[in-house]
Amino acid sequence: MVRLLGPEDRYLSTIEAAHPKVDVHVRGNEVTLSGSAGEVAAVRRLIEELQLALRTGHDLGEAEVATSARMLAADSSVSPSAQLGAPILTARNKSIRAKSIGQKDYVDAIDDNTIVFGIGPAGTGKTYLAMAKAVRALQNKEVERIILTRPAVEAGERLGFLPGTLTDKIDPYLRPLYDALGEMLDPELIPKLLAAGTIEVAPLAYMRGRTLNASFVVLDEAQNTTPEQMKMFLTRLGFGSKMVITGDVTQIDLPAGTSGLKLVTRVLDGIDDIHFAYLTSADVVRHSLVGRIVDAYTEYDAQKQALRQETAEAREFATRGPQRTSASGRTPKRSSS
Repeated sequence: MVRLLGPEDRYLSTIEAAHPKVDVHVRGNEVTLSGSAGEVAAVRRLIEELQLALRTGHDLGEAEVATSARMLAADSSVSPSAQLGAPILTARNKSIRAKSIGQKDYVDAIDDNTIVFGIGPAGTGKTYLAMAKAVRALQNKEVERIILTRPAVEAGERLGFLPGTLTDKIDPYLRPLYDALGEMLDPELIPKLLAAGTIEVAPLAYMRGRTLNASFVVLDEAQNTTPEQMKMFLTRLGFGSKMVITGDVTQIDLPAGTSGLKLVTRVLDGIDDIHFAYLTSADVVRHSLVGRIVDAYTEYDAQKQALRQETAEAREFATRGPQRTSASGRTPKRSSS
């Protein structure tokens, strides 16, 4: 019951938010539902699916509960516990698996395509799931090495001159990748794999001039690549390799110019064996506030874009009058006093 209701009954609150017309009462190991027959049946179905997920080894979270509720609301015949699938990776007593429909589609696309772009807001698990698939591929001997890379671009701040060796200077940019690795592998094993070159974590600039064979390559923060860098990276693809490129086009830190990730969605759209997976706030698996923050910024950006469009149209309309007068060769008559 504790695992079903969650810490401080958070999962219960998620269930109640998804079905506000049903009163849910919990006493001991008993759950009582009150409401209309249809609504009660829906909540009962949801609770039974969550129980099934727990019995089959799923680790529930607020995201899984909310996703299961949405899936059943859309189609009561589906089974969320079965839809979200088996774990991608089990490491350090933790199962890593897709926690939303969008994430499941993204993970399936990685299995079915050579190059996959995971595009979506922060907290949707784009890089984390890609790295889990990379570790799984290495463990299954599907690839010989993992290469993790990202552009070394400052996120707004001016960091200035960083002291230390070259490794010391670039490590802060790559730290999120090391952190994720630490959650998926034995910490004592990681230095050995890095030293042997089985796992490589490097800035994007280090990819130039290389051909990456038998590798699982993950490019993180791809929105901060230039078009030239994106082309350079994609053309590193070798035989027996797989590439996953992740990024959030709403968080571009480039000082100027076009994002390589934005451009590539137009250039490579429709090419076989290349897939673009788009994740949304519904796929956010961090704190529930993150999804609402993402939605708020998306709405703000849409309003700002609409205002810019309206201003541009007004400016264009204002310039049409003088242009038509000039084209006709006529000048307005002056009235005599």
